[in-house]
Amino acid sequence: MPVKHGPYADEEDTIDTAEMGRHALESTSVMNAKETLFELLGRAGVCRREAQELIALVEAGAISDAHSEVSGVGEAKGAQAGSGQSYRDGWRDGAQAVGAELVQLAEGALERAIGPAMSDSVGVSTAQDSHPVGRVDVERAKVAVTPLYLAFSDKSDLDPEVSDEVLTAVLGTMSVVGRVGYAGQLEQFTKSCGERLAHLYAQYGPGSRTAVHSRYSLLHSPTSIAVLERLTAAPSQLRTEWERAELPPAWLHGLASTWGASPDTSD
Repeated sequence: MPVKHGPYADEEDTIDTAEMGRHALESTSVMNAKETLFELLGRAGVCRREAQELIALVEAGAISDAHSEVSGVGEAKGAQAGSGQSYRDGWRDGAQAVGAELVQLAEGALERAIGPAMSDSVGVSTAQDSHPVGRVDVERAKVAVTPLYLAFSDKSDLDPEVSDEVLTAVLGTMSVVGRVGYAGQLEQFTKSCGERLAHLYAQYGPGSRTAVHSRYSLLHSPTSIAVLERLTAAPSQLRTEWERAELPPAWLHGLASTWGASPDTSD
């Protein structure tokens, strides 16, 4: 490895990909990286079970991305191949076989993260799904809602501890699989209801002239994005979880009223 001189001599070395060549990391190095991550997360207060769940979710996502790339490469190279239809068919079949194997690997990684779980098509919690909402679930939801909320407001006034309680109630309406995919679901919700959300926050949010009181409290918190999505997708389940968490009824009623829905409206 070349020796550094001059003003940049103290900078951290980076991996030289050319030096590594095309060799993949062996399993020992991968496990070393995982254990290092467990140690670092543990120092931050994340228990090993929660860390394992997060890492397994990242692994499942990486494999899914690889599947998409393999599928795209298979189609592109197969179409560009100049060796006749038989060659293109063989290339396509091979890419599909690799893709199918990657799908199984991704499903295995996801099952390691959340365990075997049954869910319906909209991700609403079922009687068979008794997996409690955990801290990692709540933290993932926070990461998801914050940037979406900041597209409509530039500040948040709700107590962080209260935010945890609200998001726990929201996530309680979903199956385990639904919670895993909730970030994407929230993104789709804000895209499809963007204009309506912008009008709502402009009229009742932190930047509006509306006085802050309990009726509009949630609109001053990123959690309101998640509550609005659940009011649209699963209002009955949300009311049930809200009551179970003993959250202020005025928060939900006010948000439902301003959204054009009623807490008493059935799904």
